[in-house]
Amino acid sequence: MTQKVYINNIAAFLPNQPVSNEVMESVLGQVGERPSRVRKMILRSNKITSRYYAIDPDSGAATHSNAELTAVAIRKLGEQGCNIDDIELLACGTTLPDQLMPNHALMVHGELGIPPCEVIATAGICLAGTMSLKYGYLSILAGQSSNAVATGSENISSMMRGWSFAEEIGLRVAQLEKNPAIAFEKDFLRWMLSDGAGALWMSNRPNPEGISLQVDWIYQKSYANELDACMYAGADKLADGKLKGWREYLPQAWLEQSIFPIKQDVKLLNEKIVEYTVTKPLLELVEQGKVEAEKINWYLPHYSSGFFRDKVYEGMQAAGCDIPQEKWFTNLSSKGNTGSASIYIILEELFNSGRLKKGEKLLCFIPESGRFSTAFMHLTVV
Repeated sequence: MTQKVYINNIAAFLPNQPVSNEVMESVLGQVGERPSRVRKMILRSNKITSRYYAIDPDSGAATHSNAELTAVAIRKLGEQGCNIDDIELLACGTTLPDQLMPNHALMVHGELGIPPCEVIATAGICLAGTMSLKYGYLSILAGQSSNAVATGSENISSMMRGWSFAEEIGLRVAQLEKNPAIAFEKDFLRWMLSDGAGALWMSNRPNPEGISLQVDWIYQKSYANELDACMYAGADKLADGKLKGWREYLPQAWLEQSIFPIKQDVKLLNEKIVEYTVTKPLLELVEQGKVEAEKINWYLPHYSSGFFRDKVYEGMQAAGCDIPQEKWFTNLSSKGNTGSASIYIILEELFNSGRLKKGEKLLCFIPESGRFSTAFMHLTVV
């Protein structure tokens, strides 16, 4: 009999209280002597109204590490009936772990203090969480594990606080530049990204009561062979499109040029993101017969900004996959763009909403602009 894989439980953790648009700059910390000039423009465009930061709003101190955020989400699985001491495989994905080494998943295992198990970390940006899920799925499918916990998590605020850019601003003032401001490709992302973690329990058996999600397939494709990097950190982008990594700079330049903060090539993003993460791969899936729009009951897209919602829809239509927007489910506006954790946080809300019915089909969409790659995941409610 062919092995099947089921998502039995999903948990999410969003740290502290929701942060509104009005106070987010005070929580992150202002850069320079004046408020950001682009903040309101970006917020109008991305349509995010609240998000969460692992930052104490009064002191500005961090309240959680990335590993701690992830561990809390996994412990919530335990509160929901899963025995986390029985985890056979722990797969954790994130964009920016707390340290260069050891890997993020090992730090999460240590934080949990659960018995020895197989542990794997997946690297990437938004797809890091999807690939940890796929690793767990494939392990169960191959009979290597009977259960697995997969996670996606981000503690991006630790890179977005105002003091991270103080040296760069100070240098520009020293050079007598008028109206110093951090470059748009850095400031843009301060108002786009936020913190959170999600975890899900998979096994080779559906729940005896209530619903489970059968994982039908997970598809991932990279187009890094065709396009330059679009979103990056710990590097700078040169005129020829290549990245120059942090190890090629003197330590003083790490501060003066803000080498480590995340940057986005917004022009490249706007020109290519829909074509390469929506239309090209979805056309392939439609032609293979894996996606039939009329059979999809729920479409769960992770897009970075409300600005892209209609553009994503246009890209889907161009691929012959017209899933009406009334079938879409997202919580971007209330829970923010949490990168690799986003698809977990979206799935968690829908899974625990009581709205899913046996036999319904879910299609999840997870794009990544790091160097343009994408994933789609097909689930069936059982």
